[in-house]
Amino acid sequence: MSYTEATIQLLSPQGALVENDATAPYLPHLAALDDERLRDFHRQMVVMRRFDIEAGNLQRQGQLGLWIPSLGQEAAQVGSAYAARPQDHIFPSYREHVVGRIRGLDLMKIIEMLRGNSHGGWVPAETGNFHLFTLVIGSQTLHATGYAMGVALDGKSGTGDPTTDTAVLVYFGDGATSQGDVSESFVFASSYRTPQVFFLQNNHWAISVPVERQSRSPLYLRSTGFGIPSVQIDGNDVLASYAVTAAGLEAARSGAGPCFIEALTYRMGAHTSSDDPTKYREDEEMRFWSERDPISRFEAYLRARGEGEEFFQDVATEAEDLAADVRRRTSELEPPTSSKVFSNVYTDPHPLVEQQAAWYAAYEAGFEGGDA
Repeated sequence: MSYTEATIQLLSPQGALVENDATAPYLPHLAALDDERLRDFHRQMVVMRRFDIEAGNLQRQGQLGLWIPSLGQEAAQVGSAYAARPQDHIFPSYREHVVGRIRGLDLMKIIEMLRGNSHGGWVPAETGNFHLFTLVIGSQTLHATGYAMGVALDGKSGTGDPTTDTAVLVYFGDGATSQGDVSESFVFASSYRTPQVFFLQNNHWAISVPVERQSRSPLYLRSTGFGIPSVQIDGNDVLASYAVTAAGLEAARSGAGPCFIEALTYRMGAHTSSDDPTKYREDEEMRFWSERDPISRFEAYLRARGEGEEFFQDVATEAEDLAADVRRRTSELEPPTSSKVFSNVYTDPHPLVEQQAAWYAAYEAGFEGGDA
């Protein structure tokens, strides 16, 4: 349950900056972080944890069909998301709620999807190149690799222009590393030297299967057999998540090819609202990771830098306001119309879909005023 000698950690569990030979290559990336961005790190983590809890409550009250919590994984997601540039494309799994928010996604899109009001979620071009959630385990790594191949073949990386050079960031979990799709994506990413960062959130549980049952060696070593360099980081350290991902994305944009990051974190909640983690987790393990909570760790760092109490109170208020707003907007949602199933099947109008939509509208109209 602990870290390894290879784990990169820029922030100790007590919130102190770690400066040594291992962290030296990444410390320059922290120089680009001003006070406002550091506050943003904390704000996003706190606000999204409150959103996460509220959404879980809404599911328990029958407002959602399912909820997928990200409690405990905030630092891995927030740091890596802020490392991406606007032109980069992000392919999530299904737990990266805060990554979507950072890229401009209205969180109600996630609520609508898990309520059954949406058949896909959102349009990536309208959400900062944040692509759709993927519930098929590991398949998004192939989607991301294919997109990254297109970026490279179109000459949109390795030009030396930081305003246009593009990289792809894909998230997946420890369970996904046992899927063939991930290995296939490694093959193509390595062969085509795609401008891509594979970001594994190792939260230690593939539903009820512990990571040690999936692999007898650290997961960050898996990509090396495919010729993809890798690094293991403390995923509960938002500074490490930011700096190491920034380094990987910069290399990818420059044409250096893909890399693999394993972020050691922990799923403090259930796999989904349909799961009961008390059936398979030990209290000792929970205590270990609770003591390494990403939010309290970073709060200690900010306070040591001189951040005042007023800021933390304002963030707490913002979190409560967001939770109340999400609850209100959820209660106001109307059932989707049947015609919505025909929307966004293709990017442009399609005669076959239009024909099907017209047929279904006529079919429904046949019941109006009848006994059916």
